[in-house]
Amino acid sequence: MGQSKVKPPTERAIRDLLDQHACPVPYHEVRTRLLGNIACPDPAVQPMAVIASLWGGALPEFDSVDDANALLGALVMGLWNELADHQDPKKPFRATRVPLEPTSLNLGNLGMVRAQEVEGFVEGLFNGAEEAGLPERAHEAVTHLGGIRVIMAGVADLIERTKDEPEDRGQIKETIKHLRVMTEIMETEIHAAVLACTRVRAQGLPGLTTPWGTRH
Repeated sequence: MGQSKVKPPTERAIRDLLDQHACPVPYHEVRTRLLGNIACPDPAVQPMAVIASLWGGALPEFDSVDDANALLGALVMGLWNELADHQDPKKPFRATRVPLEPTSLNLGNLGMVRAQEVEGFVEGLFNGAEEAGLPERAHEAVTHLGGIRVIMAGVADLIERTKDEPEDRGQIKETIKHLRVMTEIMETEIHAAVLACTRVRAQGLPGLTTPWGTRH
């Protein structure tokens, strides 16, 4: 008889664990930050240090060994390994799903989530540094992602500033449509950066020095 594989934790289970331990980084950004760290050209990246960085550099306090194992198992053995599959050209990254019904609340949330996903990915790719040695395609991707982040964050900010004004459902629907297209571009650029960094890391080649100039 073959050995049964342990099922990876569900998204809901991981979200619950992050909430339970008061992680200041939202789930969607945790995903992209870990993916960026997986692709990071820096050979010194360590999964446990990356997980600790989600809480500012030190793991949260645990009530028991079982609590520690549950969280670390879900993030390292579960989510980290799941995201590592995106180093395969046939397994492209997909952004976290969010509600897309045409309301101002959903539009603002869409912009905020996508901006944070970009921020998390580049934060991980740079491993917290201000610049990184990236292959040319990843360098281009970071530039494109910076522009997407600015637009997404701008939409979220606009919705927040006009939240007390009447909704124009037609305009909201059209804007969501545009942001969905930009989400597809974001996914493509993230996946391209992951593949480029994976190839260069395997070959041990130097990259271009890339600053993350749009971080705030």
